[in-house]
Amino acid sequence: MLTADTRRRDFPSLDGKAYFNSAAEGIPPLAVGEAIQQYFRDKQLGMDGRIPHAAQWNAAKALTAEAIGLTPDEIGICSCSSEAYNLAALALNLKTGDEVVVTDLDFPASSTPWLQPSCAATTRVWRNRGGALRVEDLIPLLSAKTRLVTVSLVSFYNGFMVALPPIIESVRKYSPALVAVDATQALGRVPLDLRGADLIVSSTHKWILASHGGGLVGVPKERAAEWTSTAGGWFNLEDAFGPKSFETVKSKPGAASFMVGMPNYPALYAIRAGLEYIRGVGVTNIDAVARPLVMHCLAELRKLPVEVLTPNEPEHIAGIVTFKHPRAAEIHARLHDANIHVMNPSGRLRIAIHGYNTAEDVEQLLKELKAALG
Repeated sequence: MLTADTRRRDFPSLDGKAYFNSAAEGIPPLAVGEAIQQYFRDKQLGMDGRIPHAAQWNAAKALTAEAIGLTPDEIGICSCSSEAYNLAALALNLKTGDEVVVTDLDFPASSTPWLQPSCAATTRVWRNRGGALRVEDLIPLLSAKTRLVTVSLVSFYNGFMVALPPIIESVRKYSPALVAVDATQALGRVPLDLRGADLIVSSTHKWILASHGGGLVGVPKERAAEWTSTAGGWFNLEDAFGPKSFETVKSKPGAASFMVGMPNYPALYAIRAGLEYIRGVGVTNIDAVARPLVMHCLAELRKLPVEVLTPNEPEHIAGIVTFKHPRAAEIHARLHDANIHVMNPSGRLRIAIHGYNTAEDVEQLLKELKAALG
């Protein structure tokens, strides 16, 4: 990653491949595979294995806290981002008359809990204009009834990266709402400043190069009361096996309430290794190398007969660029045959550029794309 030697050493599966699909599935370095193998060796110890399991769990929390700007006590790790948002919905316990604001650039995990018939709140949609979310369009949606504004830091759909400070400032000024931020498409790829966010969620199998089965949750201690989930379980409870366990239960506060059962230790080993690897390389270094590739790719796409969906606003661009074309499926197949891997969700070709991508990768992509377009 970042040099030919480290790329060859840490990501041997990328040899001869131009991989631009980290926004869906990151390619883990060998260190992550070694961590998962270590889990198996520790698991073979039986109950004694729970000692190294706990050490990995604590290390994963500490690394997550460092990455998103919180403390380890403000971190929870559940099974996926979807579970995190469903547990968040339990914590809020919204009533008739409450309102939630979602965006039309968000992944379903962060928006659909509030759209289910079981949710009593009214959902209002902050709609994009030209692929961008404008704060002036959010303000009219805010009121004394607004309980939550949920937004992706970087949109999975077109790569638009919001400016978080003005969003938080507007929410605080015009409503009593909490702000939830999905950092999935940013964590491990761009430097983060998540100050002011009340809930931070991320999946683990994309840019941080870990495995499936993890949902990172950050709850600042001053917001622990608002984000204490009332889910059943045991790991999330203050005293699950006490003398009154069949009379009353009490959830641990904040992020700890999102860890409802036995931790997914194989994923935790992978999360620890992935975050440790990213920290070792440095997110700032990753962005410094990958961002010019993103900007060059976007500039060249704008010269082609495609509908570019990523706004041409450098300050709002992270690692993803997307475009549409009537022959998207055919183009996707041709690129795949050339061992160039992009995403093709519903006719939208998505290019995600990480630290293991090179200038040669991008030129190969553009060459094949131009040939496919005729």
